[in-house]
Amino acid sequence: MSAIGSVLGLVLLLFGLVMVARLIVDWVGVIGGSRAEWLVGAQRVTHAITEPVIAPVRRVLPAVGAGGVRIDLAFTVVFIAVWLLRSVALSL
Repeated sequence: MSAIGSVLGLVLLLFGLVMVARLIVDWVGVIGGSRAEWLVGAQRVTHAITEPVIAPVRRVLPAVGAGGVRIDLAFTVVFIAVWLLRSVALSL
């Protein structure tokens, strides 16, 4: 395993963990209906980190509606791509 692959794998791991944190924070806000200060701050941070990557994908792949629920496919595609790229980077 090369040093570049290791560093890239670490960066992708950290980004993937921030995406998981975004998912959790967003669901806590939806399910709990809370607008607590810590929740707003956590959403601001996780969105600031992940949105520059997700937004271009969202322009190409819009959310899909199923009844009253909209599923953000862009988030799902980026999440899967991050973990696939991480496995490729670690095999370098």
